[in-house]
Amino acid sequence: MTVLILTCEQDVTADMVVAVLHERGVPLVRFDPGDLPGEGALSAEYVRGEFRGYLSTGGRVVSMDGLRSIWMRRPSRPAAHAAEPSEWLSAESEQALYGMLDCTAARWMNEPGAAARARLKPWQLRLAHRSGFPVPATIITTYPQIARQFAEQYRQVVVKAVSGKPPSDPPMVLPTTLVPPDADFAGVAAGPTLLQRYVDRRADIRLTSVGDESFAARKVSEPGQVDGRFGDTGHLWEPVDVPAGIARAVATYKKLSGLAYGAFDFAEDSQGTWWFLECNQGGQFGFVQLQTEQPIAEAVADWLSVTAAA
Repeated sequence: MTVLILTCEQDVTADMVVAVLHERGVPLVRFDPGDLPGEGALSAEYVRGEFRGYLSTGGRVVSMDGLRSIWMRRPSRPAAHAAEPSEWLSAESEQALYGMLDCTAARWMNEPGAAARARLKPWQLRLAHRSGFPVPATIITTYPQIARQFAEQYRQVVVKAVSGKPPSDPPMVLPTTLVPPDADFAGVAAGPTLLQRYVDRRADIRLTSVGDESFAARKVSEPGQVDGRFGDTGHLWEPVDVPAGIARAVATYKKLSGLAYGAFDFAEDSQGTWWFLECNQGGQFGFVQLQTEQPIAEAVADWLSVTAAA
């Protein structure tokens, strides 16, 4: 039985798991949907009530009947590398590829529908509340007056992107930014704006959850640091125990979301409270494993190596 890894060519996080699977002798195929059509090819037959499907890349062919698991790690958009790319070709290729893969008995990390929903920040925030995480007060609005009232109520607020990285080439990252008390909120009317109560963090927490296992790491923050992704604090990620309440909330969140994998980000305040910031359903873990030596790649390989129940 074969593991199918859907990701782009340059993906160090996937490389780490591939190395573990190779060491264990687990058959795998690494496929970039951006290579379909072209380097990648597929065929699916629906005849007399039966389904047969095949996927090939780099001279290797895998049968849909032979898949044990599918890791949707960091796939390019289908047909992205085609000789003549177009929106129509991408849509056709996406329907064909993911529709065919959904016909298999393989289990997903993560299932495409669950993954797509999990990317929605408003949905994340609601689910985080339902799961029992501490969540900073947040609004998403296009009303300047509401934004102004929120800022006046909480005094220190930050503005964040609703959707994450904007589509651009080269990719851009919008940092979380502290809003000054005398800010002009008129621009809120131009597009949905996410404002959140500022958490004065003493550390950043990254919790990587793989199946039933969780690996938490902590990195001390600089005083007044707003966005843990930027700035060198001089500290490294270190392993940390997961509080019981957070462990229960993670389990609930993943059950309700249908995720097998999630990278949770928290801000730890001076009281030791872990405030939920987001859950990236496809977040990388390589940088954490390299500094903490936590066996995250091994846990992913373990999960992918198990065949789905009939």
